[in-house]
Amino acid sequence: MAPPPAAAAGPAAPSAPGAPGDIAPHRAAYKLSLHSARSSSQIADVKGAMSFEWGDACDGWTTEQRFQLNFVYAEGASDEMTTTYATWEAKDGRRYRFNVRKLVNGEADEEVRGDARIDQPGSAGEVVYAKPEPRKEKLPAGALFPSAHTIALLQKAAAGERFYSELVFDGADDKGAAQVSAVIAKQAALGSKLTSPLLSGGKAWPVRMAFFPMDGDSSQPDYEMTVRLLGNGVAEGMRIDYGDFVIDAVLEKLEPLAKSGC
Repeated sequence: MAPPPAAAAGPAAPSAPGAPGDIAPHRAAYKLSLHSARSSSQIADVKGAMSFEWGDACDGWTTEQRFQLNFVYAEGASDEMTTTYATWEAKDGRRYRFNVRKLVNGEADEEVRGDARIDQPGSAGEVVYAKPEPRKEKLPAGALFPSAHTIALLQKAAAGERFYSELVFDGADDKGAAQVSAVIAKQAALGSKLTSPLLSGGKAWPVRMAFFPMDGDSSQPDYEMTVRLLGNGVAEGMRIDYGDFVIDAVLEKLEPLAKSGC
C-alpha cells in the first residue's frame, strides 16, 4: 500500500513544473528518527528509513512504500518493524488495488490485500478484501483513494483554501475509510539542501492532517501528520504524531521517474 512496475524506461528528463496537482512520478528516500516522546510513553528511541515511489502506469497511478523502524523501549528491549505497501489506483478514481505486509522482528504480523471500486465519482462503492480474511464491505459515498485525495488537496491549496476534509480509503488496514481533515498553511521556503529538478520552485505547502476512524471516537484522531507538499506531489519532509511519540521523516534522496507516455 501487486500492481505492475511504474516505469521501466528509466528516469525522465527534467521538465518545468506544471500546475499544482500535475504529479511528477518520482522515487524518494527518507531518514526516520524520534522527534519527541511523552513522559508516559515506553518509547526511548526510534530510528529507521522510508522509501516511497509514485509511478505513472498509463491509466493509473502506482505507489510502493516501505518502512523500516527500530523501536527501543525504556526497559531496554527493542523491536524491528517492517511494512511494505503497494497500490494501483485508476486515474479516473473508480478502481483501487492494495497490498500491505507487516513484519515484526522478521515474523509475519499482518497482511491486508484487496480491491475497491466506485461506480461513479461521488457515489458509494465496495471493498473486497482477500486478506486478512475474505469479506466485502461498503465504501461510503464520496470517499476518495489516496492519489485522488492528494491531487485534490494540492488543487485546494493552489486555490488559496485553508481547510479540506474528506473521506479517504487507503487500504493500510482493514478498518475501512477514514475522515482526513487538513489545515493548509501558506507556501514556505524549502528546508531541504538536495539539488533536484523536482524541487524547483523552492516552496511547499505545510499541511497538517488528522486521520479520524469512521467506527470509533471521532473526537480523537488515530494519528496526525504534518507534510510539506510541493505542487508536483513530492513530500519534502514530514512529521508523524502518534500521540505517545512523534517521528520525523527527512528527505535524503530524490529522483524522477519516467511518465507513461500514454
